Amino acid sequence: MGEVVGAGLLAHVPTMMLPPETRRELNEGKEISLVPGLHQLRKDVFETLDYDTVVVLDSHWFTTVEFVVTAQDRRAGLFTAEELPRGMCRIPYDWRGDPELAFAMADAGSEHSTWVTAIDDPYLPMYYATLNLWKFLGEGLDKRWVSVSVAQTGEREDFLRAGRALGDAIARTDRKVLLVASGALSHTFHKLRQLRDHEASDPKHIHSPEAYAADLERIAWFKDGDHARVLDTMDAFMPYRPEAMFAHYLMLAGACGESDLRAAARQYGDYENSIGTGQVHLWFDAPDGGFPRPHRTPEDPDFVRQMGGPDLPAAG
Repeated sequence: MGEVVGAGLLAHVPTMMLPPETRRELNEGKEISLVPGLHQLRKDVFETLDYDTVVVLDSHWFTTVEFVVTAQDRRAGLFTAEELPRGMCRIPYDWRGDPELAFAMADAGSEHSTWVTAIDDPYLPMYYATLNLWKFLGEGLDKRWVSVSVAQTGEREDFLRAGRALGDAIARTDRKVLLVASGALSHTFHKLRQLRDHEASDPKHIHSPEAYAADLERIAWFKDGDHARVLDTMDAFMPYRPEAMFAHYLMLAGACGESDLRAAARQYGDYENSIGTGQVHLWFDAPDGGFPRPHRTPEDPDFVRQMGGPDLPAAG
């Protein structure tokens, strides 16, 4: 049976992709700690653990009527970011995909009363929430990489259901997987005419003291392994606009047992600002016996009626 052998909530900020001298110029002469944090994480985890596939829960990839999972045999090319083409321009990438896992997740979607589609179109766009982390953690290691979108019409329960489907797909395909929730904590930018005064990584530049406090509170809970408390207080966190409705973390939790998850976080680098947003690298080692199995989803009558039956597979 497959398993999740490690999971992380990781920052992907564009600043990491800038030349070192530019990073220091923007950060009062100092390196942003997120960069050496990823270098250390690669040494400790990505170059050490026995795994087959990395699944990135991509907080920048928004779909509308379903979750989408990449199903190409290989993805390769040059990437220029539509959001920040000056800093992320013609970046080469080349990695193997995992179609078997992708289609297994799509098949498992209906069992968890959600919609998941596997897409193998070679022209499917790329997003830097996946690519930036591959450059630091995956390049040169020849592991499979897969990305999962955020359904922008989804809510907390939808994100958990997608994670449950992913967890079941991992088990069924006998894969050893590293899960990467790629995204921020609080996520409100400073406005254009002020943001250049807030480019340094010092968390005093976080958008508001309340957002700063909410982030630190959750980091402490993660370090205590108290995922149940993070999940139970999602409504209280939403006013601070966690990136992508915190879907990247919620899908991770759905795949790893939700409130039964007790894995304590190891932090790599500091908690840092990125023009108002809260960024951190947190890694959750698999506990003895592995992560808990995903919860089962009660049958949803509306879903059954719309899909034509609980066993109808998602379109692929």
